[in-house]
Amino acid sequence: MRLTKQRHSPELPGIVGVARVDRRTAALLPRLQRGDIAVIDHLDLDRTTAQRLVNAQVGAVVNVSRFVSGRHPARGAGVLIEAGIPLVDQVPAAEAARIRDGARLRLHGGEVHSAEELLASGEELTAERLAEELEGARAGLPSQLATLTHNTTELLRREERLLLHREGLPRVGSTWAGNPVLVVSPGPTVAEELRGLKPWLKQQPVTVVAVGAAAEAATKAGRKVDVLVLAAGDLELVSAKALRAAGAVVRVGAPGEAEIESLTRLGVRAQVFDTSVGAHEAALVMAVAGDATVVVSAGHHADVATLLDRQGSGPSALLGRLAVGDRLVDAEVLPQLWSGHVRSWHLWLVLLVGLLAVAAAVLVTPVGQDWWDQHGRDLFDSMQGLFR
Repeated sequence: MRLTKQRHSPELPGIVGVARVDRRTAALLPRLQRGDIAVIDHLDLDRTTAQRLVNAQVGAVVNVSRFVSGRHPARGAGVLIEAGIPLVDQVPAAEAARIRDGARLRLHGGEVHSAEELLASGEELTAERLAEELEGARAGLPSQLATLTHNTTELLRREERLLLHREGLPRVGSTWAGNPVLVVSPGPTVAEELRGLKPWLKQQPVTVVAVGAAAEAATKAGRKVDVLVLAAGDLELVSAKALRAAGAVVRVGAPGEAEIESLTRLGVRAQVFDTSVGAHEAALVMAVAGDATVVVSAGHHADVATLLDRQGSGPSALLGRLAVGDRLVDAEVLPQLWSGHVRSWHLWLVLLVGLLAVAAAVLVTPVGQDWWDQHGRDLFDSMQGLFR
């Protein structure tokens, strides 16, 4: 989605919008409205978070940290620039602290104004500057891969009982065994992936596991959420209706008192899954431990660039996929591998092959050979005449 219209001040140049300020980007996202100026502190903005900013139709993004630090080619800034959203980063923290949530701002170049007062200034991130920074960041990939490998090993040591022996899993019912499981996670292409899965979903019973805000996407796609998996901060992103409608709710990690009270008021009893792996990976492990025939992952991808782009969750994503093994199928790939429709030409082809097989069997018998000697050659000559 490309934003083509911005609100401009009639008197002074720049983009005008309401400031929405929070150092925790995940907590800020639900509060954003069209045209707001998001003020964040997010080093190496990832693609998924950037797409959610685009979906919120923000007017601009001001970042205390760098969009691309140079550690690896973070892809979030490219998503925002492609959508036509102005970006400013490297804003000093002391100056960013002067920006009040709800204040009306004017962003011009790399400067943040309130009316005519200059509150903060940083570096405007253009497409040209982004290309240069991404090129430089690619040189850091070998060291980042080494760090990813080390962190993955450490996570495996901490979670050996879960990932290797599948101990400590919550009990969420018997709907897993013998069924395919669809794990839906928040992602920039999750709605499109779910549309592509419709033919497959119509043909068989599928257990649907939604992670956090993806419960809304699954519901919009017409799917009942059998298990809802929540991580820290997800409760703010999921509606009360979706929480109550879920067959079971699992909280990854220990919830705080405020979260427990919120769930209790809603009449929702959540099982606690005490693990340090991510919510998506926890859902994958639960599905395999429950003897799912196949696990389809929607909204969550794990190529090398994405693993490095996941803000510290790369080791969890890598181990989760290794734990699932050959039962894991990506939702973008599944429609190309499976078709639930038997087309008419398939039936005609099977019928023709069957008739040819019967004819061949008859012709090798004495009766068949006699018939061919008397009539077959005449029939063959007639068909040749038709083709001429």
